Amino acid sequence: MNKKILCLNNISEKGMKLFPDSYQIVEDMNNADAILVRSASMHELKIPNRVVAIARAGVGVNNIPLEKFANQGVVVFNTPGANANGVKELVLAGMLLAARDIIGGIGFVNENKNVLDIDKLVEKEKNKFAGTEIMNKKIGVIGLGVIGVLVANACADLGMDVYGYDPFLSIDNAMHLSRDIIYVKKIEDIYKECDYITLHVPLTEETKRMINEKAFTLMKKGVVLLNFARDLVVNDDDLEKAIKEGKVKRYVTDFPNAKTANMKNVIAIPHLGASTGEAEDNCAQMAVRQIIDYLENGNINNSVNYPNVDAGICASQNRITINHKNVPGMINKFTSVINLHKGNIANMTNKSLKDIAYTILDIDGADILEIYKLIEEIADVIRIRIVK
Repeated sequence: MNKKILCLNNISEKGMKLFPDSYQIVEDMNNADAILVRSASMHELKIPNRVVAIARAGVGVNNIPLEKFANQGVVVFNTPGANANGVKELVLAGMLLAARDIIGGIGFVNENKNVLDIDKLVEKEKNKFAGTEIMNKKIGVIGLGVIGVLVANACADLGMDVYGYDPFLSIDNAMHLSRDIIYVKKIEDIYKECDYITLHVPLTEETKRMINEKAFTLMKKGVVLLNFARDLVVNDDDLEKAIKEGKVKRYVTDFPNAKTANMKNVIAIPHLGASTGEAEDNCAQMAVRQIIDYLENGNINNSVNYPNVDAGICASQNRITINHKNVPGMINKFTSVINLHKGNIANMTNKSLKDIAYTILDIDGADILEIYKLIEEIADVIRIRIVK
């Protein structure tokens, strides 16, 4: 049976070409098994029961109601790291724009481009746009995920003294972090020591407005703050006060809003971090591969509302996957049904994420349709699929 895919936004052709010939692109959501999306809002959409997966070709998932879909048995994926290099390069550009008044200088030239002796005028006035070098300056990287690690390593290569902070640093990201990075356990050390501070944290209740008056009070006078995370990570009212008092020399953000876009000494970029052809291709390819692996093998990698569960390719007679509530006794109920039909569990993988759990069962020697029907009737089972 052909798998059917709906695209809510234009998705890079390099990604779409990865779908096998057995997949079909449809325009009606009621006919779709999975959905690919970039920026389209899904909060008001009613997803038909046939849809089992949504892949966001990007990192941010503010446009997707994660809990709602989790409770419908719809696994939501994103593509962390696929656009990391594009964001890293824009962070470096933002840092250089803040260090040297390049924007002001270019504006000056444009304003005076019709002056006959513009070359002489430039030589006379260029000191107004003088800046500083970044070599030997201290930069603090808050959040050492894939992007944060790339930024930290690049800054070290540029001759900066790099401080890194992340209380949830993964082993994988730690292994990719340059030995030149000074890892600190207290975020206050970043505030007190660094000339530049760059933010690379996810937007959560804990990180919302984490850069506030208390944080600004601890920072060095004339600090440059770069925000390539989300605008709500910074308290705008406290930022405005810090800029007026000279505590913050420049604020560079890829997430301007009505307030920051009108502040002085703010360099506002229109969310261009991942706006490169390469990043869009990478995100699309990653999203498509995740959809294919989930539809064909039941594996979950890089989900934001379900646990990551990877059982590889099924070598047994059958494979079923079960989206269910994370409550006691569920595994016993599943295995009891399989035992009742004299099935052999060749492989079982189960993981949970808060209130949601996911189980993969590889089964031999049983009537898989009968097992499917009985498990589907178990309370707290959200969805069951026969993958093979």
